[in-house]
Amino acid sequence: MPRHTPPQPAADVPPLSFSFAGATLGADEQGAPPRTFLLVHGIGMGRTVFEGLAEHLGGHGRIVRVDLPGYGEAPEPVRTLTIERTADLLAAFIRERGYPGEPGGLVLVGHSMGTQVVAEVAARHPGLADFVVLIAPTVDPRARSAGRQLLRLLHDLAVESPRVIAIGAREYLRAGPNLRGKMRAMLAHRPEEAYPRITVPTLVLRGGQDTVCPPAWCREVVALLPDGFLSEIDAHGHETMIRDAEPAASRIIRFVEGC
Repeated sequence: MPRHTPPQPAADVPPLSFSFAGATLGADEQGAPPRTFLLVHGIGMGRTVFEGLAEHLGGHGRIVRVDLPGYGEAPEPVRTLTIERTADLLAAFIRERGYPGEPGGLVLVGHSMGTQVVAEVAARHPGLADFVVLIAPTVDPRARSAGRQLLRLLHDLAVESPRVIAIGAREYLRAGPNLRGKMRAMLAHRPEEAYPRITVPTLVLRGGQDTVCPPAWCREVVALLPDGFLSEIDAHGHETMIRDAEPAASRIIRFVEGC
């Protein structure tokens, strides 16, 4: 059975802790409905990378940021979770918190590996989300190996700001020694099989300089989505919502308010 623990006093510990099927995620909430934006980070990251995006989205609804199991302040699971199992955990958390059915709707926002998680939530648990946002979706099938992903990421970092590099380095160190297993789980997942099963409006956001998610792959993602839209943010790379979150937030808000 799911287990929910009340808020904890330490400032750097997620005030919400939720356990399901042997794994635990952490989360924090700010703001108020009617709309809820649930933000899911990428590999090696944690909920704190969404600080800027949460700030810009904050006036438009409740913001929920999660630490997936083994990331940020969430405890490491006994076994590395598949993307599908991670999605089931997140879906159980969403149901426990009562987000589905609120008047403004639930917006699932994933970045990088987080896009794989939210895509599986929407595909495996229809009716939970009203909108999906895929920021820098992985994994391009033409680069489905750790070596190719790393090479693309290094090329992307060459154009990123020192702030992005510093935040990324901090979060990757926090991800711990199990990062290799998590990478294997990410690469084993086939998001292209989930996209056709997402029935809600879905926005694909790509940084114009993102080498991890090239234009051809993002166009392919949109083509696979029954109700997909593509938007590019010039002069941004893979970590577009860290470098300068305002453009991404503006496009997300226009998307959900225009649908």
